[in-house]
Amino acid sequence: MKKLTKEQIDKALKILRMPEDSKLVTHLNACVHCGLCATSCVYFLTMKEDKYVPARKVELVASLYRRYCTLTGKIIPKLINARELDEKMAEEMIDLLYGACTICGRCVKHCSIGVDIAYVVKVGRQMLAAMDLVPPSLQSIVDAALNTGNNMGITTEEFTDTIQWMEEELIDEMQDENARIPLDEKNKNILYTLNPREPKFFPLSISAMAKIFYAAKESWTLSTSMYDVTNYGYYSGNNEHAAIIAKKLYDEVKKLNANTLVLGECGHGSRSTRWEGPNYLSTEYDFTTLTVVEIINDYIRSGRIKLDKTIINEKVTIHDPCNLVRNGGLLNEIRFAVKSAVADVVEMDPYGNDNFCCGGGGGQLAMSEYNERRLNIGAIKAEQIRKTKATIVVTPCHNCIDQLTQLNHHYKLNIKIKSIAEIVADALVVEN
Repeated sequence: MKKLTKEQIDKALKILRMPEDSKLVTHLNACVHCGLCATSCVYFLTMKEDKYVPARKVELVASLYRRYCTLTGKIIPKLINARELDEKMAEEMIDLLYGACTICGRCVKHCSIGVDIAYVVKVGRQMLAAMDLVPPSLQSIVDAALNTGNNMGITTEEFTDTIQWMEEELIDEMQDENARIPLDEKNKNILYTLNPREPKFFPLSISAMAKIFYAAKESWTLSTSMYDVTNYGYYSGNNEHAAIIAKKLYDEVKKLNANTLVLGECGHGSRSTRWEGPNYLSTEYDFTTLTVVEIINDYIRSGRIKLDKTIINEKVTIHDPCNLVRNGGLLNEIRFAVKSAVADVVEMDPYGNDNFCCGGGGGQLAMSEYNERRLNIGAIKAEQIRKTKATIVVTPCHNCIDQLTQLNHHYKLNIKIKSIAEIVADALVVEN
């Protein structure tokens, strides 16, 4: 690593010294080093090294706080283990805060004091981002979203061609010329968003949701310029970039005059738009924001769509995305959707709010530098799945789907992986 400049260090310390951030100071000082968080973390459970204990990540940031923000740390830093922000420290922070944390929040639930470890990790990432030390592969994803409107750099022509192809398939399946996937249409009830992995690799997810919208007789549209539900600025720690991405989606809702923004199947995308977006923009959203799971359940409960649970005769298990369940409150909503579509559902152990992260969150899928580590920690999730004896795993997050797909191959699980929209579409009874 090149020697850090005074300007880089000053930018990082400015974030650490945010005077209004009493939350940060509270959590940095609250850890009692009991170690209970260790066995909650897939990194520590896999690697068995002390440096992967979540509290050690808090200590990294806390040691900098003591060094630069306390009198004792400024005068006799060694007495209280107050560390300098230098190249060695920056490298350690990059490795542990980016490369060894999915920000899943499981350690937070297990902390005896309630230290928000995930929040402290995000502050550490903000400091690194201020110094332009975001891992290059992760930053490239953010740059693609800033420059093209989606994190995979898909051109408008490529996206439009994919949607037209899926629309033709839908018309053939439904035997109805009105079975459309509308693009850029104003004054619709719903503006639907996608994870760009769908048009690139999983187009059947798009047609599955289009089939559900068709059956529900929904008024909806997709945008060709801003359909991306993801926001990797949330993971990089650069809040300015995150705000720009959030603003693009906000402006698109306004431009198309949609009543409801429906967030595609992506855990961090849902969180960064629904909960973080208003904070990034300092703006209260004046339109309804719902996840795919919630809108599908509205259709089921109101009778707008009908499902036949006898169509799918395989054993199904559910993987809970961290940002939708532990950090998003959709535990019961996900199960309502799946159990409305499938008769034989078995839970992993543990599941729900205590579920293990699959290993794909926190930007891990974007950071090729840590691929081997990511697949190694996924062994815990692979074993969870294997023990259920399920042949289908359902999860409402395309980051999770991508990680589970790789785990399926790596650990030879021989399973099928489906989104919520896909499993519901499979059980859908369409009445023309």
